[in-house]
Amino acid sequence: MSVLERVINRTVRRERQAPEPCELCGAPLSGAHAHLLEDRHERLLCACRACALLFERGAAGLGRFRLVPDRRVRITGPPPADLGIPVGLAFFVLKADGVVVAHYPSPVGATRWDLDPGAWERVTGRYEPLGSMRPGVEAFLVAVVRGMDERWLVPIDDCHRLVALVRGEWKGMSGGTELWTRLEQFFAELARKGGRHGADPGGQA
Repeated sequence: MSVLERVINRTVRRERQAPEPCELCGAPLSGAHAHLLEDRHERLLCACRACALLFERGAAGLGRFRLVPDRRVRITGPPPADLGIPVGLAFFVLKADGVVVAHYPSPVGATRWDLDPGAWERVTGRYEPLGSMRPGVEAFLVAVVRGMDERWLVPIDDCHRLVALVRGEWKGMSGGTELWTRLEQFFAELARKGGRHGADPGGQA
């Protein structure tokens, strides 16, 4: 068995010495690190640089794990109404079978349902970054609420962080002041990490 096969098939050890280990090889992680998506359960795994490099170079492209990219693109559009969004905060994930699932962060986690295929096709035809969105590992994130107007193509792990933030900070009926402050900080962080603006062929903000 090759080194690569041992990494992919290794059972994650139950007992760790490091507080945050690589979930493939068990090596300790320091600070920011990569994530892999396990396709079968749609579960994110923390990965050290060495394990992430195997997938980044394509050596493990046929395995059950996929490397989550580090691309963040701010998009000038589409208008939320074009996607039939009933709430101001949502993200959209393209599945391998072409279905697009809408997720809405809430105090109890993320609710979800399938998006109208026609609406997504019309949007991706007008906004090039969305047409290049990678199934499962990237998402279109929209926040048009409480004075925010944010639309981003982001790694799926950013959306997981957002769901955890909303669930952990929500208070009362409206979420509470602290939650909305934290959300503004979340999008400010996205701007620092990415910040490239996508084209707006329709001329709409």
